Amino acid sequence: MTESSVPPRPAAFSYPGHGINARTGIAICHGFTGSPLSVLPWAEHLAAQGYAVSVPLLPGHGTDWQQLARTGWRDWYRSYEAAFLDLRSRTDSCFTAGLSMGGAVALLTASRHQVSGVSVVNPALSFYDRRIRVIGVLKYFQRTTLPIEEEQPTAAATYDGDYSRTPLAAVHELKKLFGAAARGLGRIDTPVQVFKSRTDAVVPPTSLALLQRRLGAHITEVVDLAGSGHVATLDVDAPLVFAGSSAFFHAYARHTNALETP
Repeated sequence: MTESSVPPRPAAFSYPGHGINARTGIAICHGFTGSPLSVLPWAEHLAAQGYAVSVPLLPGHGTDWQQLARTGWRDWYRSYEAAFLDLRSRTDSCFTAGLSMGGAVALLTASRHQVSGVSVVNPALSFYDRRIRVIGVLKYFQRTTLPIEEEQPTAAATYDGDYSRTPLAAVHELKKLFGAAARGLGRIDTPVQVFKSRTDAVVPPTSLALLQRRLGAHITEVVDLAGSGHVATLDVDAPLVFAGSSAFFHAYARHTNALETP
């Protein structure tokens, strides 16, 4: 294998701002068992527009499932929170953004800190698998399970580490994270943009329904992604995510904590 053919390894990414968007920051969070590679094209597009962008690598991610099993949701959240606060300290307006579980982290951050807005792609706040109800007990009898896989994935593949198994201890932590994010939705008073794939084998429709019920008018738009699966940031509708989120950040960069009134 030549050096040029070696796939990129999971790592955190950071881009300084430039031009008219230099003072606008966007902190992007990847998903559960994923890595910054899953949102890298999104980050690169925004960086090319001049935004200051930060994409941390969450603890237990970018390695293997054994490492993931030794981390908790607060570890994941605090890692992202630190990246967001650092970026906010260097910008005039700062947004949170995320994919899947990263959407929950972005929303939780917006419920605890002043942000200019939130943009999320297939945000996860609930599960398809009913076993989640007893995950706190099940994890003691079954250490791992097979990961959720889409039957015919159309997103570009990335190497995020060895997650050929999913540790149930980490799934239990994920459930706790979703609970914390859901409880915080009522404290969000900033515009929220949602991109939702029409076909998503990972995140059930109940996640979007919960957002719509709790956030109401704070959701400025729900963008339908007709051709993409769960990892839409690497799929055919990625250009819609990139252009739509960039327009959202530009529109709300100078309007923090409240929606614009007509």
